[in-house]
Amino acid sequence: MDVFPAFFPLSGRTVVIAGEGEAAEAKARLFEGSPAEVVRLTGPDALDPRAYLGATLAFVAARDDDWARAAAEAARAANVPVNVVDRPALCDFTTPAVIDRGEVVAAIGTGGASPMLATMLRHDIEARLPEGTGQVAALFRSMQGEIRETLPEAAARRRFLRAALNGSAADAARKGDMEAAKARLRAALFEGPTPQGQVGYLDARGPADLLSLRAVRALAAADVLVVDADVHPDVLALARRDAERLTPRSVAELAKLAAEGLSVVRVVATPAWRAELAALNAAGVSADVLPIAR
Repeated sequence: MDVFPAFFPLSGRTVVIAGEGEAAEAKARLFEGSPAEVVRLTGPDALDPRAYLGATLAFVAARDDDWARAAAEAARAANVPVNVVDRPALCDFTTPAVIDRGEVVAAIGTGGASPMLATMLRHDIEARLPEGTGQVAALFRSMQGEIRETLPEAAARRRFLRAALNGSAADAARKGDMEAAKARLRAALFEGPTPQGQVGYLDARGPADLLSLRAVRALAAADVLVVDADVHPDVLALARRDAERLTPRSVAELAKLAAEGLSVVRVVATPAWRAELAALNAAGVSADVLPIAR
């Protein structure tokens, strides 16, 4: 990872845009509808560090190289990270291609190397994110405290949220019926059955582009990875960074993990896993094969 992506809260924050022209207007449009206060600077005002004090981010857009450099130095003197349009060498950060779904924001960056590629990828991802996605996030945000209080243990909370995100409460939120969504989520929280754990077997000899969408989603959602030696590193890179990683375990130990309600992905690199899968199924454990695209 050559750059680290981060999200800056905008409520109560100030964003400065220095310069004029279409590039400056494009940066301003990024913040339309956001809670940030957008301050526009032009001329000598943009070269005064005092104009940037207290800002969270600054953007500089100008044709003149010397003016752009001076404005960037002024922002940096006020300890404000700055992006200078079309001048990566002057930037503290680059601007990603943004997908805005309200509470859900996705960003694709290329470190400034290929903004066009980032834009193309944004269009692909936008098609997969329905407009109601932000309302689902708003639902879970509104009940975050209630869910944490009821399910203080992190693994149990993840299991509940994984099921709820695919349940009727999320459907109601996507349709805009937030009252029904809250009622359904609250009912599931206090009355619903505990989600059952499962074990998914994934052939991880690689490369990663052979994985099916279902397999990628399972890696992203797994609580525990039980990993053979010699699996392809690109496959493991798709897993959650905070998922627990274990060396191979016995059938009894895998069954115990599933009985605790955990989502387990058995990341395998040899054919021996088939006997393991059969033993788990015989023991009544939910275990299946995550398909690949070979």
